[in-house]
Amino acid sequence: MTSTSRGLAASSARAAVLPLALAQFICSYAASNMNVAITTIATELGTSITGIQTAITLFTLTMAALMIPGSKLTDLLGRKVCFVAGLVVYGAGALLALLAQGLPLLVVGYSLLQGVGSALLIPPIYILITVLFDDLKTRARWFGVVSGSAGLGAAAGPLIGGLITSYISWRASFGLQALVVIAIIWLARRVQDPPLPAERPQFDVLGAVFSAIGLFFVVFGVLQTGTYGWVRAKKDVTIGSTVLIAQGGVSPVWILVGIGLVFLALFILHVHNRERNGRTPLVSIRLFQNRTSNLGLVTQNMQWLVMQGSFFVISVYLQQERGLSPISTGLMLIPATIGILLASAGAQRMAGRHSQRLLVRVGFTLTVAGIALILGLTAWRHTADWTFWPGLFVMGFGLGTMLTASVNVVQSAWPEAAQGDISGVSRSVSNLGSSLGVAIAGSVMVAAAASAVQYGISVVVVGAFALVGWVAAVLLPREARSEEPAPA
Repeated sequence: MTSTSRGLAASSARAAVLPLALAQFICSYAASNMNVAITTIATELGTSITGIQTAITLFTLTMAALMIPGSKLTDLLGRKVCFVAGLVVYGAGALLALLAQGLPLLVVGYSLLQGVGSALLIPPIYILITVLFDDLKTRARWFGVVSGSAGLGAAAGPLIGGLITSYISWRASFGLQALVVIAIIWLARRVQDPPLPAERPQFDVLGAVFSAIGLFFVVFGVLQTGTYGWVRAKKDVTIGSTVLIAQGGVSPVWILVGIGLVFLALFILHVHNRERNGRTPLVSIRLFQNRTSNLGLVTQNMQWLVMQGSFFVISVYLQQERGLSPISTGLMLIPATIGILLASAGAQRMAGRHSQRLLVRVGFTLTVAGIALILGLTAWRHTADWTFWPGLFVMGFGLGTMLTASVNVVQSAWPEAAQGDISGVSRSVSNLGSSLGVAIAGSVMVAAAASAVQYGISVVVVGAFALVGWVAAVLLPREARSEEPAPA
């Protein structure tokens, strides 16, 4: 262990990790607290449920699209500089969202600025944990704290957001985020940033543009399924007064997704060309040649898709079909919060006794079981409220069990020199999962005319993705290898 790591671990590890964990908590909170205030915000801003769903999806999509460029900037500007800069942008976005009088300003403040700020501040969190703690067990402990904060923020967001919305206003939630950001910036004074190499890579601007546009169009296309349908356009696709696709024609979803795939293909070709010419790409293709890392990334994507997708559907169902208030909706989700908290608290102990592969497998098994319990006990009829609790708790415990393990699998598969790149890819994949979870679940819900049974179908779809994650976990090698050379 390096002297920096030993000194930090002995004297000020908690002081260093506290602002990192708080920052991860507040970013995850921002993605989930809106779910319980959807109806209230839509009514006050004079927009629709779909409009607020779009804002939520764009927030996580902005993070996903810019996370890789954000991680690359840490190699150029420093981890702490990017961390603090991200907090400043995030806080400014929170203040704009607080003052929003319509959907456009909410999108600028919440979806764009807070999304950009998150893309700047999240990669340094995981990079700093990795480079400051090179002992696997110690690193697992602090990854557990940070990943647990992410899960807890996502799970507690509906409760905290519900309390604030019911007793004060949904705007106060953004004010609270701004205050927490100020506190984190003050606490970050204690964070030590190991020096960067003397030779720093060039920033691949064109690669950043290709990857961001590609990811945007893929997720934006999926988001449009709720409006236009998956196969045939349910209504005219227009720009101004010009009809581009008549009702009954091919759905624009596939055109938008196709555009995204073209840009992603251009990104791959661009990266290959830069590497062949000896220039540093935005992210090396070699990062996707590690089987352990690839399967770990799939599990990360699926777990966040399942978490955000299920929370979104259940929150909207409870408000739209059962007429619950924001605070009542948040209270209904408490069992999931407790499950995530308990599992995250035991992350270090579980990591010391069991392999990361086993923990991810168990996590997905419990998550699938929890979803099955929700469907079986409630049958999406007007059953007693408690019928949601067992399934939510089991699902939450399953998600909490694998949050830290999947991060460890991916980050530990690569040496320190590659941590900037793999951290960006890891966070991008996770946030892409959050975006797709809300977009896919929301599109199924809207397309199905939103009866109680159709909400259940949306959860079944989310559960199918949990099974995909379980398969990826089963395929993980027994021992995660970290001897891979750093990408050139």
